[in-house]
Amino acid sequence: MKLIFPLCLMIILLSSFTYVNKDRIVIPAVLKSAIVYRSGAELHHMAKASLEKGNNDVVIEGVSNDVDLNSLQFGSDGGVTVMSVEFVTNYLKPAVKPTLVKKLEDSVEIVTRALSRLQVILKTDKDMLDLLNANKEIRGTQTGLSVAELVKMMEYYKTKTLELQNEITDYNERSVKLEELMAKLNDQLNEEKNKNTKTTGNLILQLFSPMSGSFNFTISYITKNASWNPYYDLFVESVNKPVRLIYRAKVAQSTGIDWQQVKLSLSTSTPNQQNTAPVFNGWFLGYINPKVQIRGFSSMTNSLSGNLALNEVVVSGYGSKSMYKREETEAEAAPVYIVNGNMMNKADFERIAPQSIADMNVLKDAAATAIYGSRAANGAIVVRLKDNMSDYISVADNELNMVYNIDLPYDMESNGKEQSVQLKESSVASVYKFYAAPKLDKEAYLLADIADWEQLNLIPGEANIIFEGTYVGKTMIDPNSTKDTLTLTLGRDKRVVVKRDKLVDVSSVKFLGSNKKQVFSYEITVKNNKKEKISMLLKDQYPLSTNKDIEVEVLETSGADVNQDLGILNWNIELAPGESKKYKLSYSVKYPKDKMVNVN
Repeated sequence: MKLIFPLCLMIILLSSFTYVNKDRIVIPAVLKSAIVYRSGAELHHMAKASLEKGNNDVVIEGVSNDVDLNSLQFGSDGGVTVMSVEFVTNYLKPAVKPTLVKKLEDSVEIVTRALSRLQVILKTDKDMLDLLNANKEIRGTQTGLSVAELVKMMEYYKTKTLELQNEITDYNERSVKLEELMAKLNDQLNEEKNKNTKTTGNLILQLFSPMSGSFNFTISYITKNASWNPYYDLFVESVNKPVRLIYRAKVAQSTGIDWQQVKLSLSTSTPNQQNTAPVFNGWFLGYINPKVQIRGFSSMTNSLSGNLALNEVVVSGYGSKSMYKREETEAEAAPVYIVNGNMMNKADFERIAPQSIADMNVLKDAAATAIYGSRAANGAIVVRLKDNMSDYISVADNELNMVYNIDLPYDMESNGKEQSVQLKESSVASVYKFYAAPKLDKEAYLLADIADWEQLNLIPGEANIIFEGTYVGKTMIDPNSTKDTLTLTLGRDKRVVVKRDKLVDVSSVKFLGSNKKQVFSYEITVKNNKKEKISMLLKDQYPLSTNKDIEVEVLETSGADVNQDLGILNWNIELAPGESKKYKLSYSVKYPKDKMVNVN
């Protein structure tokens, strides 16, 4: 009796919901394209409905579960007018069970039955073994058995016991494996079921139609439940070849609807940003407590520097609008089709997706026969197919953004998980050199200097480095710089050895009246253990003083290019295979002997 009231309440609620919607026209929204911003997305749907003349109540199902109503745009043909819009979350519509969930449930059922059968067999074998153990005691003359019969009986017990024990061991092992498989299946099933518990949204519209008929609708809106982040793959085969730069994006969405065969776009802009230009106010000075900053040589970060004020980059996906007409009248003789150098018939050619065609040329009869022989007497259609992702991308450079049109549709589940999307690929001419600052780091770094990098349309993001076929780490690409050359750090190379040793015999401490003078001397050794010649930028530094009581004097630099404002020494070195070179740095620091100075 306790279940009657909740059940009746549920029936009433469902009946009421059905009654409220009984006069409404319910139509599905089909997602066609999505522009994903760094935070948020703009979704574009299409729908179709038959309307009566006058007012119509329409429910459009299958939109995102989070809609910014301020961004909602509704379009239609035939002069249909939107009188009111209401957004509701649809909790009652049951989700369709995905095929994978059904397969997993079937697999769980099969494994469950197999486990049950094993348990029955195991119990039977264990009962038989217990029965044998209970009856194995033979009490001498009470058995009435001869010696031969007794030996035969004992042999039977031995054989049967061993057989049952082996079966029990085997079935236990099978049972363990099935239980492990069952656990994995249940984990996967739970994950897939969680994907299918999402809610969707409904748009409840009141429309006015000037006439009866079938009408097409377009719906677009902003939702916050999607995002993307750029990243790169950097391939360096050798220092004699250009850098292969692959642009990628990690895209995620949890809009409540699965994206299927959508035209995908990625944009670096963010919707709902404050778009008011800044205005100056009065700037009034006041006293502050100054902070003392000690000059030094900052550590080098794995980053790219450059200058690119890029407000928006859009990556659009899906099929090209250009279509190739593949019709011919019966009176026309069919030409041959040459696809990537291979001859094929019309039927095979028509199975090629239009967006896979890079270009197509038509050869007249004589020209076709001269190249392809008599089979091309009626002409030839020469087709080249796209062979990598870059072929599917056309780039449009607009005033405020970059647009990448991708001729491939995308599927993306509403699970919040990142999906990698390749945008484009570039081969970048680079000047390679090694960099070492042994005072800060005892290892040498390989750098790639890239000129005219502004043409690459880079976006700040993380990059994976693959050097000579091996993943060596990550770096950051940050194109926000005013430099003409973009410097890319490709990682460490242990085959280039750098050492910095303090020369104790040369270093000294002297007292001159009220002052103390210390001399510091260092020897830097660089060796090239690679099989090819290398170029290197070697750096070191000496301290600077802004205090008149502290005097710094540079004694030896081994011909370095000295930046006296920063105290930085630069050596541009060329090293042959197996060659090593040594460089010296020596300087003195004089200061009052009753003071302590950070000379180390």
